[in-house]
Amino acid sequence: MNVLKPAQAGTLESNDIMITVAPGSKGSGVVIELESNVLTQYGQAIKQAIAAVAARQNVTDVYIKAVDRGALDCTIQARTLTALSRAGIILQKEMI
Repeated sequence: MNVLKPAQAGTLESNDIMITVAPGSKGSGVVIELESNVLTQYGQAIKQAIAAVAARQNVTDVYIKAVDRGALDCTIQARTLTALSRAGIILQKEMI
C-alpha cells in the first residue's frame, strides 16, 4: 500500500520523535532519513523500529523523515502508526 498524502505525527519535545511521511517514488521502497542526538548509539534500532511498522502495514514506496529527541521504542512505533494513518493508510487491526 502506498502513502496517499504527506502527514506528520509527534513533536520536537524531549523524549519524543517527529515522524513525517510522504509518498515516495515508484519502486523506491521505504526510505528513512533520521536525525537524532543519539544517532551513533541507537540510530540503527530507531530505523529498524520505523521500518518494522511500515512493513507490518504493507507500506511501500514511502519517504519517512524522523527527528528523534530520545523517544522510547513504543513512542517511535505509535508516532509512525499515527503518521501513516494521517497519510491515508488503513491500519491493520492487530496494530491498533
